[in-house]
Amino acid sequence: MRVLFSFAGGNGHFLPLVPIARAVRAAGHAVAFAGQPAMAEAVEAAGFAAFATGGETLRSAPVRTALLAFDAAREDRAVRDGFAGRTARDRAAALVDLCGRWRPGLLVCDEMDFGAMVAAERLGLPHASVLVIAAGALVRPDLVAEPLNALRTAHGLAPDPDLAMLRRHLVLSPVPPSFRDPAHPLPATARLIRPAADEAVADGPPWLAALPADRPVVYATLGTVFHLESGDLLDRVIAGLRDLPAGLVVTTGREIDPAALGPQPPHVRIERYVPQSLLLPRCGLMVSQAGSGSVIGALAHGVPMVLLPIGADQPANAERCAALGIARVLDPVGCTPEAVREAAEAVLADPAYRRAAERMAREVAAMPEVATAVPLLERLAASVRPDQPGRVAPSRA
Repeated sequence: MRVLFSFAGGNGHFLPLVPIARAVRAAGHAVAFAGQPAMAEAVEAAGFAAFATGGETLRSAPVRTALLAFDAAREDRAVRDGFAGRTARDRAAALVDLCGRWRPGLLVCDEMDFGAMVAAERLGLPHASVLVIAAGALVRPDLVAEPLNALRTAHGLAPDPDLAMLRRHLVLSPVPPSFRDPAHPLPATARLIRPAADEAVADGPPWLAALPADRPVVYATLGTVFHLESGDLLDRVIAGLRDLPAGLVVTTGREIDPAALGPQPPHVRIERYVPQSLLLPRCGLMVSQAGSGSVIGALAHGVPMVLLPIGADQPANAERCAALGIARVLDPVGCTPEAVREAAEAVLADPAYRRAAERMAREVAAMPEVATAVPLLERLAASVRPDQPGRVAPSRA
């Protein structure tokens, strides 16, 4: 069987699909990825064939820009007019063409790759989606129904006012159930899978082994997209954390030269990128922008957090972490280095944060392993009735 994995954004949309794709490939199926051109290098570096299918969402100039205050209306426009509008239109057309050439038997897409879902339905191709928005508050029917129904009409599909297309067949959720916002429960078609490491890496750089064992290690990151929209936030975070009695590891993202952050004391390590799977088991605290990938990685390893949400799904993730007693939340625009330091000290000093994070780690460990998704996907692919093209029998998964 050929399985096409498709995603509409950057690393936060791509990485949750990777463990599933590896499990599908290990079961003997052919696998390829379809994403925007800027992600082709990352897909190929992970060991997969990459098809460029448009719908650009990533900035082209790798420079830092000013940090803006969170604006819910602006973020809604990015989802409605971007992901559900222009991006979905571009990707639906490109994926109809690609599927006609590569001929997959199944499409697996991230939950915001709306164009892939429309293309699959138009072609009578079964599809599954993978949740990449941890708290679940970003994709709202009232927000995306209008542009998606316009897209469906353009592709000859019936209106879908309740957006059943988002959950019709199989939804894979690599998010611990108690983290999901109760106001946005999982659909009946959802199945849990354990979030896996972001990369299959056996060995890390030698300096990882030299991290202090007699004091905490703090990890600071602004992710792989919003680090370019953060102004001087990372500078303030480093200034607030480097005087802690702790080791400090900072990642800047591939586009930012660590040297641009200036000289640092010996206990501060600044790198473009370090796999979370290698670093988080050594950490006592993570400071981040509250992106879904960073937050779920910390939860899987029982690491408490200080969070500075900038945009997209981050405020909702930060709110859930605070409600669950896992993190302190700061305003990224107004926080000072002193505020960052005080929040970090408070989380490190209070064992309640660590206990809450460890409860989440136990919940993650109890989730079904990624390989359990393979028979679910195989059954979904086999559920298309040859006498009824485009119609999928209800899943018994």
